[in-house]
Amino acid sequence: MEPSRTEYSAINTSIAIISRITAILMGFVTRVVFIHTLSADYVGVNGLFSNILSVLSLTELGVGTAITFALYEPIAKKDVKKQQQLMQLYGKFYRGTALIVLAVGLLLVPFLDILMKNPPKVDHLIGIYLLYLFNSFFSYLLVYKKTLIEAHQKNYIVLVCQTIFLVLQDLLQIVVLLATHNYIFFLLLYMMCTLLSNVCISLIADRMYPYLKEKCRQRIPKEEKKKIFRNIRAMMMHKVGNIVVNNTDNLLISAYVGVVSVGVYSNYFLLIGSVRQVLDQIFQGITASVGNLGVTEKKERIREVFETAFFIGQWIYAFAAICLNELLNPFVELVFGKNYLFPRAVILILCINFFINGTRQAALTFRDSMGLFWFDRYKALIESGLNIIFSLLLVNKIGILGVFLGTLISELLTSVWVEPYVLYRIKLKASVTGFYLKYLGYVLVVAAGWFLTGLLCSMVGGSTVVRLVCRFFICLTVPNFLWLMIYHRTRECIQIMHRLNMIIPKRKK
Repeated sequence: MEPSRTEYSAINTSIAIISRITAILMGFVTRVVFIHTLSADYVGVNGLFSNILSVLSLTELGVGTAITFALYEPIAKKDVKKQQQLMQLYGKFYRGTALIVLAVGLLLVPFLDILMKNPPKVDHLIGIYLLYLFNSFFSYLLVYKKTLIEAHQKNYIVLVCQTIFLVLQDLLQIVVLLATHNYIFFLLLYMMCTLLSNVCISLIADRMYPYLKEKCRQRIPKEEKKKIFRNIRAMMMHKVGNIVVNNTDNLLISAYVGVVSVGVYSNYFLLIGSVRQVLDQIFQGITASVGNLGVTEKKERIREVFETAFFIGQWIYAFAAICLNELLNPFVELVFGKNYLFPRAVILILCINFFINGTRQAALTFRDSMGLFWFDRYKALIESGLNIIFSLLLVNKIGILGVFLGTLISELLTSVWVEPYVLYRIKLKASVTGFYLKYLGYVLVVAAGWFLTGLLCSMVGGSTVVRLVCRFFICLTVPNFLWLMIYHRTRECIQIMHRLNMIIPKRKK
């Protein structure tokens, strides 16, 4: 018997969270070994080249999201022929993308010095960059097949495979760093495990869906292909916007502040990004189920599920943001040393950015799963333009704080209100005013919990370890207790409790 959407969501989300936590813990250990065996210059180079390749990934044009959305309907209707046609088109796109990434990446080689203020003292800098580039090139060749597994609501299979190779990669990298202190060997292992992981997923997809290996002579009808290309154009705009907003911070810091500061930020980026990745799994785990929901359910049901998902999202991201705000600096000081600390003002803006970005995840999941990305395509370009303008203006006046403040301002002026507007007006055919008011109410309640928690944490003294433990206990109890008292009678909270009461007895049986 085919599992329900709820069961698929529960399985995917559970495996995704376990997988991500495993990856984070292993990555953290690797990071600590990396910092203690190589110089700060290598840390900065690692962050900078990773971001350059992230920028190059805009050549993917958002094809993955557009094709995934196109797959939901034929999968629901069990139309194998249509799935074949879409996957063949998808494969062509990704092979072309791999070649474009390689070509553009090679063209950037003469301009690497421009992207680095105070070039680091690192041997074989060009060779290191080329290893990053070839790793990105290989990652595009076979990875597209995992999309079909994910669209069938079986993402947990992909995650298990990726986690196995990631753990293997981290273990081998730790051994190499401790034994040789050689960054080149470190990167070669990275490239090898990326390739092996993609080959493994490709073979699993071929076994699960044998029709992937069959040649399909029928092509997608012109009208359908036109619609797909329209969605790809829209996702290209979103992709460009996301790359600029989320992956240019290191480039700006490198160019205007220095590569060593990129290394300092990369530690915070690792920690904040790790928490974000774990929490994002909640929404990534339900993506395919939301796509199925959009195809099979009425607007009223979609709206109910969205508002409950948004409620869950704003709570968990707010709690995580408060924890990060109070715990980041003590933790970084304990693990990496005082030389890697940022001022409290910088930490506050990073955590506010984290919270605001987190509240968007529900709307983004529903937008992408229901193919609404065409309707807010210009938003992404406007946001990226504003981000560059504000960041450049502010970085010259207040340094690294200005880079992150520019990101926050651009997000508040665009994405925060546009994304839910599109969902309500286009898909739900309803007024968005009530949602905006509810969102504002959530923010005010979060601010109250944040202020009270910060006040109590500021009273904690003692050693770094004592401050970490005491602040964590305060962060765990104070905001959650306050929010539970405020929300326990709301429709969203009652629905969540009802759902939990249904799931727990079922699992006990």
